[in-house]
Amino acid sequence: MIECICNGKYKIPALAVDAIIREKEKIVLIKRGKEPFKGRWALPGGFVKEGEKTTQAISREVEEETNLKIEIKNLVGVYSDPNRDPRGHVVSVVYSSEIKEGGLEASSDAKETRLFSINELPTLAFDHKKIIDEYKKVTIK
Repeated sequence: MIECICNGKYKIPALAVDAIIREKEKIVLIKRGKEPFKGRWALPGGFVKEGEKTTQAISREVEEETNLKIEIKNLVGVYSDPNRDPRGHVVSVVYSSEIKEGGLEASSDAKETRLFSINELPTLAFDHKKIIDEYKKVTIK
């Protein structure tokens, strides 16, 4: 039996998911409505709930934040730098995906959502610039 050390709401490290949603040469970003990085652009995503698969979590988070249903394509990577999130140690599993249905509309804790050229991005929250840069190296030739 494995014992878990918990800090209340999330186990340390907390597990999160993020999505790179491609629409041709653009990607979907959300403007954060909450701290940390309130008002900055970020990849759609959030925390994995207990008993939830990461693929279920990313589908749920994307729909909650953007009103889009997605088709997951590939695992982009796992980002585990203990300093990537000012709230504490958060490990993020990042997936690439495409829009399956729905219209782009901000909801949940997203203040705004928009398509941006993958080569002309605003200042991003967390380590999302690094994630997108690494994604571009392997997918855009």
